[in-house]
Amino acid sequence: MNRRDFIKTMGLGVAAMAMPGCSSTLQRITGKASSKRPNIIFIMADDLGYGHLGCYGQKHIQTPNIDKMAEEGMRFTQHYAGSSVCAPSRCVLMTGLHSGHAYIRNNSEVRPEGQLPIPAETVTVAEILKKADYATGAFGKWGLGGPNSIGHPNKQGFDHFFGYLCQRHAHHFYPDYLWRNDTRVSLDENRNGKRGTYSHDIITEEALGFIQANKERPFFLYLPYTIPHVELAVPEDSVKPYRGKFKEILIKDPRPGYISSEESFATFAGMISRMDDGVGQVMALLKRLNIDDNTIVFFTSDNGAQGGLWQPLVKMFDGSGPLRATKGSLYEGGIRVPMVVRWPGKIKPHTVSSHISAFWDFLPTAAELATVMPPENIDGISIVPTLLGAKQKNHDYLYWERRRAQAVRMGNWKSIRYISKGKLELYDLKADVGETTNIANQNPKVVAKIEEYMKTAHTPSQLFPLL
Repeated sequence: MNRRDFIKTMGLGVAAMAMPGCSSTLQRITGKASSKRPNIIFIMADDLGYGHLGCYGQKHIQTPNIDKMAEEGMRFTQHYAGSSVCAPSRCVLMTGLHSGHAYIRNNSEVRPEGQLPIPAETVTVAEILKKADYATGAFGKWGLGGPNSIGHPNKQGFDHFFGYLCQRHAHHFYPDYLWRNDTRVSLDENRNGKRGTYSHDIITEEALGFIQANKERPFFLYLPYTIPHVELAVPEDSVKPYRGKFKEILIKDPRPGYISSEESFATFAGMISRMDDGVGQVMALLKRLNIDDNTIVFFTSDNGAQGGLWQPLVKMFDGSGPLRATKGSLYEGGIRVPMVVRWPGKIKPHTVSSHISAFWDFLPTAAELATVMPPENIDGISIVPTLLGAKQKNHDYLYWERRRAQAVRMGNWKSIRYISKGKLELYDLKADVGETTNIANQNPKVVAKIEEYMKTAHTPSQLFPLL
């Protein structure tokens, strides 16, 4: 079924979900149908590693608001991004298709501004929720289509957009302009050595305005923050608490340009704390508006911590935690990400879940929360049962591909194959979460099964060929 046909039949899907015998997990657990569908907020950091939050073991950076979310909700320990880099991860999130089926499978730049757009026929989570009478807004970094493209958020189900359409543009936190829908909005410029408008702050303000404007109806807020990716920049009031607390570290064989100064560490920590403050502002507004109990909030990151020249930052803050590698890699450090979900009165507080889930599960999860049918032939499975403490259907496997590499998570087994090397690597994540010991030779039957998954999960793409 193509996008146009699916959207046309969505009204029938809404009716079907409301009929007897088609109840949601929430209705089955509470014993009653809810006349009020929950607001859905999905907050996503950019290049935030598995170890960058206090609730995941961070010792140096203060993230009290996200930590409080974890205390009041559920913290996932085995949740995965859609990819190890920005654009494909966001495409997976929006479509419920893993990277073996998704249209965007790697970053692909378009000049002068933007990335390769997702096609017009794409069915996004925003379109599904919009058809279910949700107000839909996206605020932050898009990366799935530039100005006037078919991938523009306003053409992919979002009523309102404010932020960066282009990922390159989003590398800078004091830009001269941002986009409000299809209008370019000029910001205070940098003059006389003084910084202009810090983009994170105004993006948060716009998101708060969207919540305020839609408090009387169900809404879907997608808030893909740009912190802490690339430029090290944050207002002085966020740096000051950390200044003088770190010392420059030396790493083996440093390359020119490595970011390892005391000031860079203080700035990086301040950025994450400022992002956490934005999350706190969202949570506080929900309480002031008396819609907190009817709002489910997700928080995660689009991929692992940024490495390369930022490697000293990873080392100083243990950004990947116990995991191997960083952003760009299909080892755990590139794709396993924090995820915290809070829904007062529905999700049991202080819960830690080891359920194995991924970005492609968000679309069917949102559809179930909104009591609408998701598209057929997606790769995701709703995690509403896990959130509500009910019996959960599990994936047979999870799959990723990018740039001549494939990876599969099957139970506790994790495999990676680099096409140039040919042979598949195999790790037992239960015994070896750091992927230090390749045990493929000792487990030929497991390897054979995973190789079959790698064949069937991959659909050829002319734009992003695996070979």
